[in-house]
Amino acid sequence: HPQNQKSIMKITKTLIQSVLTISSSRFSCGFIAPNNQFMKTRSFSIQSKILMSKVDSDDVFYALGAALAQKTNKFKILLSKDECEIVVKGLSDVWLDKELKLNPENLADQVNGMIEERLMEQSKQTEKLGETFVEDAAKEEGAFQTESGLIIRTLREGTGSVPSATDKVNVHYHGTLIDGTVFDSSKERGEPISFSLNGVIKGWTEGLQLMKVGGLSKLTIPPQLGYGAEGTGPIPPNSTLVFEVELLGII
Repeated sequence: HPQNQKSIMKITKTLIQSVLTISSSRFSCGFIAPNNQFMKTRSFSIQSKILMSKVDSDDVFYALGAALAQKTNKFKILLSKDECEIVVKGLSDVWLDKELKLNPENLADQVNGMIEERLMEQSKQTEKLGETFVEDAAKEEGAFQTESGLIIRTLREGTGSVPSATDKVNVHYHGTLIDGTVFDSSKERGEPISFSLNGVIKGWTEGLQLMKVGGLSKLTIPPQLGYGAEGTGPIPPNSTLVFEVELLGII
C-alpha cells in the first residue's frame, strides 16, 4: 500500500540519519567535513584516534551508545527481547569490525517486509485499543462526545471568554498516549505555549472552542482528529491521544 511504503521509507530514512549523524547541538564530535559529507574512512579513523586521547571517562562512550539506541526506538518496539539481542549482535559485529555472518544487503527485502508487516500490525492494534479507550472515556462522569468523535470532560469550569477557531491562545497542557506515556507536556517544561487554533490538530481546534479562559479540561482525541494513520515523532500511527489542557488566555 502506498501509504505503508511511505511510512517505511520515512522510518528507514530516520534510522539511517540517526545512525550516521548525532545532533550537533548535543554531540558535536567534528565528524562532519566542511562540505557536509562524511569524511573518508581513513580520515575518520585518524580523527577518532585523536579524540580518544581527549576523553577521560567511559561515561562519555556509554552516553554515545545510549543516544544512538534511543534514536532507534521506533524499531525496538517492533521486536521481542530475544530479537533485540540478535539486532544488538549485528550492531556489535559491525562496530567491532568482526566478520559478518552474512551480507545485510542480501536480506534488504526481507528486512523491509518484516518491518512493514509489524508496523501494520502495530497500527491495527493501536487503533483497536484506542477505540475501546474512547468508548470508556465517553462513559466517564461529566464527559461529552461531539459528533466528530472528540471527548471533552471539564475538570474546572472557566469564567472567561470562549476562543474562536482563528484566535491565538495561551495554554498549559500535558499530552499522553492511552498507556500513560507522556509525549509532550508544557507543564513538565514549566512554560506555557501560545499558538493559533487554526494551526493545530483538529481535536485541539474543536476542543479549545468548547472551553472558557481559566478552564481545565481533559480532551480524548481519536486518531482522525489527531495525527491519523501517519503518526508523528513519538506518536505511533492511529494513536488516540489524551490531553489535559488549561486555557490561560486569548491573545
